Amino acid sequence: MARDLSKILPRVLIVSRRTVRKNKFVDFVGEYHLDLIVSYGAAPVIVPRVNGVHMLLDSFEPIHGVLLCEGEDIDPSLYDAELSGFSQQELEEIRQLHASDTAIDREKDSIELRLAKLCLERNIPYLGICRGSQVLNVACGGTLYHDIEKELSKKCSQERVVVHMNYENYDGHRHVVRVLKNTPLHKWFKDSLDEEKMEISVNSYHHQGVKRLAQRFIPMAFAPDGLIEGFYDPDAYNPEEGKFIMGLQFHPERMRQGESDDFDYPGCAAAYQEFVKAVIAYEKKLSGITRRGRISAKESEFAAGAEFLEENTELSLQQQNRLKQMGATVRNASLYIDGLILNDQREKAARVIIERMSIEQLSEKVSFYHMMGNMCSEALERKLKNIIN
Repeated sequence: MARDLSKILPRVLIVSRRTVRKNKFVDFVGEYHLDLIVSYGAAPVIVPRVNGVHMLLDSFEPIHGVLLCEGEDIDPSLYDAELSGFSQQELEEIRQLHASDTAIDREKDSIELRLAKLCLERNIPYLGICRGSQVLNVACGGTLYHDIEKELSKKCSQERVVVHMNYENYDGHRHVVRVLKNTPLHKWFKDSLDEEKMEISVNSYHHQGVKRLAQRFIPMAFAPDGLIEGFYDPDAYNPEEGKFIMGLQFHPERMRQGESDDFDYPGCAAAYQEFVKAVIAYEKKLSGITRRGRISAKESEFAAGAEFLEENTELSLQQQNRLKQMGATVRNASLYIDGLILNDQREKAARVIIERMSIEQLSEKVSFYHMMGNMCSEALERKLKNIIN
């Protein structure tokens, strides 16, 4: 009997990009992304760019992974309120040259930033391609070049200038990047790299890029002009354990030879392969599956508690009901209820303080609690293994 794959494959959320066709909006996601996700064993779930969806993301649970890719420029007010000192004439020149990218889509920004922050809070595997890498950096307090040519290229010597966007040779254009050793990119492209130059040629479809990399990340590759072409969180990278937080400025899924489906390098598909590997491991962790089989009901309670501690988000109605049921077993129920009320008061006070904090302060807080969350998770996992053994 055929198996219902929709019930057993882990889910990867991908936010669509909106365009206009025959005077109507049409949402789409590039086929290569979908093909690769499916081929490696996960189910892509498209989140439509529809007004209000950023408030309905709970409806897409469970989320086992997030892939963010196509889209317009991120609203510059989210990372650079001063627009790097551009004159109105310069801003108009940028809009005219990159008309398809400079139409800001604030709803898409809201959806994707919420998903990125959710992944960072819960350690959900995240792969950002092009715009998706920029979203990840902004979500963590980093900044972007509003326009590479005007901000970065003019500061470079002529031999280091890189063309990052070539409309006349959109799919065929490539430029060199230098891969750093002992990074995931080095591992994936090792067979294609000269150990001295450490260079590969990548495609390029962007006029923006990472300016100041958020503190939690380290670079994996640079273009000759110094632009970061890939980065990751070393503390959140272990695909076998369900950990994967990464941004790639180039599009490995589109690095194909001519009209064929053959990749430029064997390592091109590795980003998706390792990402899905992490998604599958994360789904198993959430569902309580270990290599020895399903854990007991009592151990599932510990896993649920660990998930709640890692999420650190506002309680859903289902979670509230679950906690009330658990509280009913506590001998002194009145103290339990008092504790919930006190926690609610503390949460409200904390939200007021957090709203007053700057982006930099919030980024530092996120990094600190991310580290503490990892320490708690590791301690909890050790205790769970002791219970199983």
